[in-house]
Amino acid sequence: MSVVRGIIARNLRLFFRDRMNVFFSLMSGIILFVLYTLFLAGLQADGLAAQFPDATDAQIRAFVDSWMFSGIVLLTTVTSGLGAMSRLVEDSASGRFADFLVSPIRRGQLVLGYLISAFTIALIMTAVVLALSVLYLGIVDGLWLEPRRVLASALVMALCALAFTALGAFVVTFVRTTGAFSAFATVVGTVLGFIAGAYIPIGSLPATVGDVVNALPFSQGGMLLRREFTAQSLEGLTDVPEATESVRLFYGVDIYVGDAEIFPWVAAAVLAVVAVGFTALAAGRMSSRIR
Repeated sequence: MSVVRGIIARNLRLFFRDRMNVFFSLMSGIILFVLYTLFLAGLQADGLAAQFPDATDAQIRAFVDSWMFSGIVLLTTVTSGLGAMSRLVEDSASGRFADFLVSPIRRGQLVLGYLISAFTIALIMTAVVLALSVLYLGIVDGLWLEPRRVLASALVMALCALAFTALGAFVVTFVRTTGAFSAFATVVGTVLGFIAGAYIPIGSLPATVGDVVNALPFSQGGMLLRREFTAQSLEGLTDVPEATESVRLFYGVDIYVGDAEIFPWVAAAVLAVVAVGFTALAAGRMSSRIR
């Protein structure tokens, strides 16, 4: 295990030393924050104000911000783990695998080191974003999430980080050059907000598109986070059950694929299957690539 710990420590140092890589790992979340702060938050707030005239501006803003930050946390679980896998591409492109293999390091140790370090980086980065989100909601919006909500969000965050890091690791094994990896990461960061239902509410999409988005694990992970982030702020909008249900559906707090509701336990099971399945696939691909 000392060899694995050495590989993990090395990958962590190289990732956090590269400030641009750290920045681009947070790019999707930053873009979402800027879009909502400058443009989209006002549109969402105006729509909700018309729908709930008895709600105050502060209550409406708290709901919109809590919904937005759940999306930022979700995006970070994907992009930070993907950014951490840049080390695998760089080591492959530079021929460092040959140097590793002439030393007393086995392929399995290298694979384990890359996977654990990527998950650790995703966990650290997302935990920081989660803490900043909770503080922002409390300080700016006066919405302090209950401890049980924060704990539940942290558990969902860890599950998402594990699942999407495994998925990203598998996909990255097909990328051969650092230039291709940069292009791929840019495309993922740009498209991810839409396929996760983070840039615009699910209810704004056509029904067929919404069903496709809701069937993806990204949207399901987002749903689990939205439930915890928006639970308290949603109570401030209205106490009418029909109106609450409408908002939950429109903003993806409850999601359906066709007429089938995706329950929280189903979403958690899907993420667990993604984590286990793609970890095995990624480990097999990485082992064959390290030569």
